Amino acid sequence: MDKYSNPLEERYASEEMLYNFSPENKFRTWRKLWIILAEAEKELGLDFISDEQIEELKKFKNDINFEKAAEFEKKLRHDVMAHVHTYGEQATNARKIIHLGATSAYVGDNTDLIQIKEGLIIIRKKLLALIKRMKEFALEYKSLPTLGFTHFQAAQLTTVGKRATLWLHSLLMDFEELEFRLEKLRYRGVKGTTGTQASFKELFDGDFEKVKRLDKLVTEKAGFKIKQGVSGQTYDRKTDTQILNLLSNIAQSAHKFTNDFRLLQHLKELEEPFEKNQIGSSAMAYKRNPMRSERISSLSKFVMSSAMNGALVYSTQWFERTLDDSANKRLSVPQAFLAVDAILIIWLNIMDGVVVYPKVIEANIQKELPFIATENIIMESVKKGMDRQEVHEIMRELSMEETKEIKINGKPNNLIDRIIKDGRLGLKSEDMEGILVSKNYTGFAEQQTEDFINEEINPVLEEYKDEIDEERVELRV
Repeated sequence: MDKYSNPLEERYASEEMLYNFSPENKFRTWRKLWIILAEAEKELGLDFISDEQIEELKKFKNDINFEKAAEFEKKLRHDVMAHVHTYGEQATNARKIIHLGATSAYVGDNTDLIQIKEGLIIIRKKLLALIKRMKEFALEYKSLPTLGFTHFQAAQLTTVGKRATLWLHSLLMDFEELEFRLEKLRYRGVKGTTGTQASFKELFDGDFEKVKRLDKLVTEKAGFKIKQGVSGQTYDRKTDTQILNLLSNIAQSAHKFTNDFRLLQHLKELEEPFEKNQIGSSAMAYKRNPMRSERISSLSKFVMSSAMNGALVYSTQWFERTLDDSANKRLSVPQAFLAVDAILIIWLNIMDGVVVYPKVIEANIQKELPFIATENIIMESVKKGMDRQEVHEIMRELSMEETKEIKINGKPNNLIDRIIKDGRLGLKSEDMEGILVSKNYTGFAEQQTEDFINEEINPVLEEYKDEIDEERVELRV
């Protein structure tokens, strides 16, 4: 308790994502990459690399002496060489061929890319689960009328389910971008110290075709479809910019959702799960604060701000590489993944327990519906032979009078009674029957909800049904 600890680890992110960016996973991946390199080099004709050496490397691939590696790093001031020596003390016969022809970026950068890829797959599983849950919510409430808002002022009605499709549409766009980034994620492969593959030219006696095949083979063995065609010492730092922007986009969608949700909770129309013993305020015992939504919005701000790090690092790299990216990348990339992971966990928790209050929603509609109904009333008057412009002016006058009564005297909305009593529109009570039935004002909201889900959401969920993470992670705090 006497040292700073990262809240993303302590409070928010999943064990799966934490392990992905853990030192153990990182250094085990280094060893896997050294094995891949040795195997590929042997397959392409380096006969002095033996099967016995490769088997020895495999024997110790997960048996890392971290204390010994730390001792070597303190002495050598080089993390990669510290682990080369640590590995070599275990695999003594293979020591001479570990890291053969490679530069530090071979294990460092390729491991970063593997962690990014695995991180995206973890995010994809949770994103798909959220899309599925949001779809279910949208369908459940596809026909429940609710006030629409523009500028947070009451506007024409929509439905609770149709509004949910707006959140769902943003998630779909994020998912499509994530799939694109996964498909186009380029592996660094084996490029040498400045990207010229000079060391491999020496190893393979100037045979460029073999070195190209080595690059391709290493890429495939690491589980990537495409490699970076050219590089300096590192993979193109534009990659980090793209990935951080993707994570920022997911965070933006989450923040937008929580903005809407918190406003609706203020209106008492929707509510987050609120546990039996949960306390909303240390002073105000009655409060039911939207803690989960606020946590999402807070983490989302962090992720959105982290995206700037990718742009700063990429734009300030010099020539084949500079090392002013290293410390930044250790913070910005893993933490953005951890934060988005946490955001999706919390968002799923909200959707699993969201409460809808139809009677409050209808009561809020009825406060505004007489104003919303004025266009229909104008049409009804015109049908009876009145001049549309004259009717519009009468309606404007009566609406302004009613608004004054509501705002100054706090009275309920009695615009319909005012219109009937005024008499200039020639409308009687029987003419107004059905005029305040809210379902008559939702347009094609229900049909749009069904069409969008059938045409755009269901095909995605069907295609990726085996990728959906149905397991729910409980909030830790």
